[in-house]
Amino acid sequence: MTKTRETDETGLVLSERAHRRIKRDIMNGSLLPGEKLRLDAISAHYRIGQVPVREALNQLSAEGWVDRRGQKGFFVSELSISDLEELVTARIWIETKALSESIANATPEWEDGLILAYHRLARTQRLMKDADADSLKVEWEVRHHEFHLQLVSQCGSSWMVQFCVIMMDQSVRYRNLSINATLERRDDALEEHQEILNAALDHNSDLACALLTAHYRKTLQDLKDMFS
Repeated sequence: MTKTRETDETGLVLSERAHRRIKRDIMNGSLLPGEKLRLDAISAHYRIGQVPVREALNQLSAEGWVDRRGQKGFFVSELSISDLEELVTARIWIETKALSESIANATPEWEDGLILAYHRLARTQRLMKDADADSLKVEWEVRHHEFHLQLVSQCGSSWMVQFCVIMMDQSVRYRNLSINATLERRDDALEEHQEILNAALDHNSDLACALLTAHYRKTLQDLKDMFS
């Protein structure tokens, strides 16, 4: 007989709900690198049974968000400058290729989506100058992700887009931890986003990729200064 997986009142499998919540809290810095994830405490905190929580932790371990250390249990994956440098290098390799292909395959719909994504990002960042609400921080992350995802979305390869998303999510951990330690988002980052947008709309692939590379390297240096 096939075992039925536990679901919540919305029909969502409980292990999937646990996965989403734990990953979210790792990404936003609520769960810190190296922190032990005790099954009983995690289960109580998220109000989800220990069996689906264990399933979620095993999945997060396979995805690199959590380390499973033999009999010691589960821990939030550590971060390091060398890992950050490797992550940024990989992002530059893959995302510049995806951006170049997206520009080569550009359509009016893709360009409209890019303009809209930038407009929403710019509006949210400007609002954050006058308010420090957590809801705006969450919205900024969503809008920032949407803009960078739109840049590569027309590349013609779902595999490449998936790799880009994985690396974007990992990068969020470093950015949020730095912000939680009072390092503010760079004011010039919005201008950099606009320059990338303009180059993409002009179909200037070389310039757009060079600007994206410089954008990531500048962010890398700021984070290295923060964590050093």
